[in-house]
Amino acid sequence: MNKGLIHYMKAISLFSGAGGLDIASFMAGIPVAFSIDIEKDCIETLKINEEFHNTTAICGDLSEFSSEQIKGLSGLKENESFIVIGGAPCQPFSKNGYWVTNKIRRGINDPRADLVNQFLRVVTDLSPDGFVFENVESLLHPTNKVIVDSFIEIIQEAGYRYKIVRANSLNYGVPQKRKRLFIIGTKGNFKTEEPLITHGDSEDLLDSHLKPFVSVGEAISEFDNDMYFEKEELTVGGTYHEDLLEVPPGMNYKALTAWAGYPNPKFVADKRFWNFLLKLHPDRPSWTITAQPGPWVGPFHWNSRRLRVPEIAAIQTFPKGYHFFGNRRSIQKQIGNAVPPLMGKAMIEFLKESLDGLPVSKESECIGIK
Repeated sequence: MNKGLIHYMKAISLFSGAGGLDIASFMAGIPVAFSIDIEKDCIETLKINEEFHNTTAICGDLSEFSSEQIKGLSGLKENESFIVIGGAPCQPFSKNGYWVTNKIRRGINDPRADLVNQFLRVVTDLSPDGFVFENVESLLHPTNKVIVDSFIEIIQEAGYRYKIVRANSLNYGVPQKRKRLFIIGTKGNFKTEEPLITHGDSEDLLDSHLKPFVSVGEAISEFDNDMYFEKEELTVGGTYHEDLLEVPPGMNYKALTAWAGYPNPKFVADKRFWNFLLKLHPDRPSWTITAQPGPWVGPFHWNSRRLRVPEIAAIQTFPKGYHFFGNRRSIQKQIGNAVPPLMGKAMIEFLKESLDGLPVSKESECIGIK
């Protein structure tokens, strides 16, 4: 890459949700030109946040938009550098796989991979400089091997080098245990073996350059005052309210069993889901924030209440003051389904680094390093 210039590029975001991976792209210095999601509340969320004021945000089914339409709506110029980012849910979405455009291309012959095929369709049609694909870690399970193998074969045929990254959000400054899979593809060359890990277990940090994991108390304590009260947080009068009060911070219902030495046990150990009455400990990271928790599924606040919206957003590392559109259930789903922005930032920076040295677009020639 020419000295004194930066590699200027933009991002196209597919399956954007509430914008976790999109915010990550902004954090990594790559503005998002186009975002699409099928959920109206998600797109309204993007539109009410200032980061997206220059982003074309579309509510719609990706299968109904050609790749050429997507590029046109993004406003990308013919010679402009860009990447594609997205977390396609690997589950049946429609019965007919979408892989037929004006040209017939071979997709993944598995009904669960419909949305994966749509992601690949855009990548192979538009040939971006690189891409970041996010999914659940179980995509690597042997039962899904055909999906991953086919994905890799398709992107290699399209000219991409790739890395498969099994990541835990704890290692990137997120105050939450959350494991995810990323497949990162580049037309450039990876400079390192994996994205930069910044945090580790404090008990294993002797002579280490890593910072200790971020505790949930550090992340959300500022929201524990009456200014942020939400009626949905209350458990008083509920079936297990009194039991929740007795669970110590960092424990679950097993604290009230014979296994824990509890007198007159109320429950039997290992007979409930592990996150039943699960309570945060302020000095430790959070467990995974879920999209659709049951009424007594944690994590609960250590003060025996449900978590507030700004708390779950902070645990996911959305910027403070980020706004979410919709009712409480919709917002929980949006935040719970999101890629933690700090985690996504590490993945996009890893991709961005691999693209250093590729020809810069004409537009970049007037942009100097500050």
